[in-house]
Amino acid sequence: MKICWTSNKSIKGLRHFVLVNEINEEDQINFLMVSVIDVEVSLKISSQELFNSGNWNEGWLNMPKSESITKDYLDYKLSKNFKKSFNKIFVNKNSLFNIS
Repeated sequence: MKICWTSNKSIKGLRHFVLVNEINEEDQINFLMVSVIDVEVSLKISSQELFNSGNWNEGWLNMPKSESITKDYLDYKLSKNFKKSFNKIFVNKNSLFNIS
């Protein structure tokens, strides 16, 4: 499975993400995605969303900086809620990012 993904729309102002963890929860597989630019921008999405929604492209699409890092990112970083919204990321043993 590819680990590099580009979102068709910005997420907190960013579009390039890596798949860090695969999480098996009940009857569903979810993925933890982290921004390539800022580890503090992360999300958990279902396999259905990643593969079948049309919202994601495999790999990192080459695009102008203004499209890959939008004004929404600056707004997010400057917002009062920024510090409250950060969640720690724990890498699973089988993640490609586990170096221990």
